Amino acid sequence: MSSSIYKISGVMLVALMLSGCITGEQSQQPPAPVEPVQPTQPVEPPPAKPEPGETVQQPPKIVTINWDASVQPLVAKMLQAEGVTSGSVLLVDRIKNSTNGNLQSAKATTALQNSLANNGKFTLVTPQQLATAKQTLGLSAEDSLTSRSKAIGLARYVGAQYVLYSNAQGDVKSPELQMQLMLVQTGEIIWSGNGDVQH
Repeated sequence: MSSSIYKISGVMLVALMLSGCITGEQSQQPPAPVEPVQPTQPVEPPPAKPEPGETVQQPPKIVTINWDASVQPLVAKMLQAEGVTSGSVLLVDRIKNSTNGNLQSAKATTALQNSLANNGKFTLVTPQQLATAKQTLGLSAEDSLTSRSKAIGLARYVGAQYVLYSNAQGDVKSPELQMQLMLVQTGEIIWSGNGDVQH
């Protein structure tokens, strides 16, 4: 019985020693050198050539509108309108986009405000005053005053006697600009004009 235990433990001891030797040999060998692989550039297929007689579609051209030149003639006509009291406060609403596409209405509104900057007839409600008033009345900063009652409420809050509505309508590539000057006290439109935008 005891001799068989010695045999088994002897075999196990030899097996452990052999495995230790093999492991020791493996750890002493230097690692195999790794060759860096050069990344290959993806090969782009050549552009497809159109068949003879086939029309190639052009990318859409970006239409640039000269807003300064577009709003100035209308502003000049408005300033000559009868029944406008000099020195009055004017609230200029954002130009509303009613065209069939995307329009840079922020640039258009800035051009409108710039053309009225030193007009000599109106004192403008500043964009900062307008933003503060909208916030106080719970209106979004982006809110275009489409509701006349909303515009009148806002105009009264900032002490304006007039509101100028502007609307770009029609085809976005050549929209028509429409303006209306409204008397805040009565809601009466005392002047309106329209004209094509300039490119």
